Amino acid sequence: MTPSPVTTPQVNPSVLRALELIQFLSIIEDPRQARGRRHSLVNVLALALGAVAAGVRSFTGIAEWANDVGPAVLQQVGLEVTIPSEATIRRVIGALDPDLLSLLFGVWTQVRLTETVGRIVMALDGKTLRGAKHGEHPAPQLVAALSHNSGLVLGQMRVPDGSSEVPTARRLLALFNLVGVVVTMDAAHTVKTTASQVIDQGGHYVLTVKNNNRILKRQLKGLPWGEIAGTSTTQRGHGRTVTRTIKAFPTPPGIEFADCAQVLQLRRTVTKNHKRTVEVVYLVSSLSPTEATPTQIGAMVQGHWGVEVRLHLIRDLTWDEDRSQVRTGNAPAMMAVLRNMAITLLRLAGHKNIAAATRHLSRDHRRAGHLLLTS
Repeated sequence: MTPSPVTTPQVNPSVLRALELIQFLSIIEDPRQARGRRHSLVNVLALALGAVAAGVRSFTGIAEWANDVGPAVLQQVGLEVTIPSEATIRRVIGALDPDLLSLLFGVWTQVRLTETVGRIVMALDGKTLRGAKHGEHPAPQLVAALSHNSGLVLGQMRVPDGSSEVPTARRLLALFNLVGVVVTMDAAHTVKTTASQVIDQGGHYVLTVKNNNRILKRQLKGLPWGEIAGTSTTQRGHGRTVTRTIKAFPTPPGIEFADCAQVLQLRRTVTKNHKRTVEVVYLVSSLSPTEATPTQIGAMVQGHWGVEVRLHLIRDLTWDEDRSQVRTGNAPAMMAVLRNMAITLLRLAGHKNIAAATRHLSRDHRRAGHLLLTS
C-alpha cells in the first residue's frame, strides 16, 4: 500500500481517485470573496501549472505564457478563454495556502501511485529558498516528502519563521499513514521523538548518526566492526570509482534509541585522479536484520541522498529557484509547490529528464494542455 495523508474534512481519497487534474483543481477552495471575481481559481491554477511545467519561472512569465496559449488550447482543456492579468495571477496564487495545496495534491498523487512491488520508502528533506530572502524577512525553509521508488512529491510544508526543520518534519509525517513505510531522513532528524513518532504511526526508519548525537555516535564507533564481514558494491563513472561497504549488528545492549533493531556502518571510498577519500557513516534502523539486509538499507541510504538530485537540484537547475525574484508572502512557497506539482505530473506522464520535458512542452503549448487534460 502507498503512504497516504490522513483524510481531512475537505478531501476524501476515494473521491480524489475519480478526479482528473482539472477536476481536482476545481475542488480547491477559493480564498477570494465571490463579489468581483472575473476569473475562476481553477483557470488561474491551471494556467500557472501549465506554464511552470513548460519551464516558466516567474509570475510575469506565467502571464506571458497564458497570453500565448490561445483559445483553442484553453477550450480543449475546458478552461475559460479570457486570460487573467499578471496582477491577478500574482494576487490569487499568493493568497493560497501552500501547505494545504501541497497536502491535497499529495493525496491526489498517491491514489495514482502504482508502487505495488517492493517496500515503500519515503524521504523527508529540507530546502531553503535562498532567493526569496526579503529585507529583514528570512528566506523560507521547506520540508518535502518524496517517494524513493517513483520520484513523486508526496507533500511539502513550510518551516515557520524562528522554528526548524525537525518539528516541521514531524508535523508533515503526522499527515501520512506510515503503516509498512520506511522513512529516511538526514542526521538532523535522528532524535528519539521523531523516531518514536514514525514507529507509533506504524512505520520504520533509517537514520544517520552524526555529531549532533555525540553519545550515540561514540557508542556506534566503538563497536567491533573489524570483526564482521561487510557487503561491498562498486560503481564507476564520471572519472571516479566509488566503493560502498556496509556492515550491520543487531542492536547491542546499552544502545537505547526508539525501537532500534539494528545498527550499521557504511564506509564510502572514492578514488578520483589517483586520490582516495574515505567517509564512514553510522546508521540506526527499526528494521530488523530479517526485515532488511545491510545491502537493502544501504540502497535506502543512497536513495535518500538522491533526493537532492531528483527534487532540489531539479528545481534549481530547471527553474533557477535559488535566484527566483518571487519573495513576498506565500508566493515563494506557492511557486515551489507548483514546481513540485509539475515534476510529479511530468513523471506520471513517463518523463525521466525533467529539464528536457519542460523544453519539450515549451516548444508547443498544446503539449502542456495535453498534460493537464490527461493527468
